[in-house]
Amino acid sequence: MKEIVVSGIRSTGNLHLGNYFGAMKNFLKMQHDYQCFFFIADYHSLTTHPTPADLHNNVKQVLVEYLACGLDPEAATLYVQSDLPEIAELYLLLNMNAYVGELERCTSFKEKIRKQPDNINAGLLTYPTLMAADILIHRAQKVPVGKDQEQHLEMARTFGNRFNRIYACELFPEPYAFNYGTSLVKIPGLDGSGKMGKSEGEGNAIFLADEPDVIRKKVMRAVTDAGPTQLQQEKPDVIKNLFLLMEAVSAPDTIAHFDDQYNAMTIRYGDLKKQLAEDVILFTAPLREKIKELSGDDAFIHKVAAHGAEKARESARKTVAEARHAIGIRHF
Repeated sequence: MKEIVVSGIRSTGNLHLGNYFGAMKNFLKMQHDYQCFFFIADYHSLTTHPTPADLHNNVKQVLVEYLACGLDPEAATLYVQSDLPEIAELYLLLNMNAYVGELERCTSFKEKIRKQPDNINAGLLTYPTLMAADILIHRAQKVPVGKDQEQHLEMARTFGNRFNRIYACELFPEPYAFNYGTSLVKIPGLDGSGKMGKSEGEGNAIFLADEPDVIRKKVMRAVTDAGPTQLQQEKPDVIKNLFLLMEAVSAPDTIAHFDDQYNAMTIRYGDLKKQLAEDVILFTAPLREKIKELSGDDAFIHKVAAHGAEKARESARKTVAEARHAIGIRHF
């Protein structure tokens, strides 16, 4: 029996190169070696965007882009979080034994209330129990998470173990962080600061669906410096970022060419950016075309979502039925 892997997918915005070279590469490997449940977390998005302008199309766009990248709905179970009412029920049951103090001490809660002081809702406070429900609903053993989610995963273990102890059962295994044993490729942003991400601003990220002209404009605006002042000078971070991005999409001889120019103090950043932009366009072209093709096939997208929900609900129903039985909830 394959080990169970569960991972959530954000439901706002488009996928960018950082997502593709990070989690997506692992997902594409995992789906064939494990029993994988990948869900689009539309409930979670409501904690920070309670009145979304177009949640349905946001979810559709994310589903389309993950399929375009190669997630196989036959190999893995791909579904929308809100299509499983069992998640909401398990979330409620876990909340009954989650304590306000431990939820208030959660790092992400403190950060969120600092960022959105006018929207400190109950969903923010109980975000860890909803995430625990997402994981425990399928009794996952492995969860691909980044450093920023490790505390939530620890809390999922706490809630699962607490349920087992209180109700004298062994319903929930302990889930652990998982990254397929490989180091994730970190794609830097274009603004010169750390990783690529939408939260840092639209101009910081190159999205898989970006048109060529948009990519060119973004890359040409990427942060640089005044240029090297010594032979063989070490590159500052803003320039290392451009070379790291180039390593992901460009040919080795292209990288070597500009590296030699930098070391010889003859580099022209405008030429480097033009080449980088064209390499990004070439790399993303098949993904961009697949996204366009799938976006126009509503019947296929509906079929994938319905099929994923059916597969996921089969697992979820069993878990909730056993949880209700352990608690003592019965139908009369």
